[in-house]
Amino acid sequence: MESREERIKRRAYEIWEREGRPTGREQEHWDQAVQEIEAEGSEAERGPVVSDPTVGDGAKSWKD
Repeated sequence: MESREERIKRRAYEIWEREGRPTGREQEHWDQAVQEIEAEGSEAERGPVVSDPTVGDGAKSWKD
């Protein structure tokens, strides 16, 4: 089963592609993906909203 983080990562990538692959909007796409996944999940699945773990730490982005 796909983890919550993997679902968010996949959705953020889909949003990025749908918007024409713009640069510099990783956090915006991540946040939107979190909101969409949260809206889909049941109350039991919901956890805290998380920040993109790759933004601001020099790690590779989800789109790399």
